[in-house]
Amino acid sequence: MAKREVTGKKAASAASKVLQSKSSSKTAKSAAGSALSQTKAPKKVTSSKAGSAASRTLRASGSSKSSKSAAGSALTQRPNRKR
Repeated sequence: MAKREVTGKKAASAASKVLQSKSSSKTAKSAAGSALSQTKAPKKVTSSKAGSAASRTLRASGSSKSSKSAAGSALTQRPNRKR
């Protein structure tokens, strides 16, 4: 079941900055793209590939604040894992 979450204005702005930055990593851009695509789409969820990229971005010590904001937003919109 999909979560009914969307990316907020601040996170969308951060994601946009990450995508425009030439110094952002590929994983950060993947997470930012996922977050930005869900700005006004509550039925969309983050894919497992983008979720992994977002997780790596959050764990990386060199990631910018904008990258981590976008990655957090993308991870929030992941479907719940089955246990």
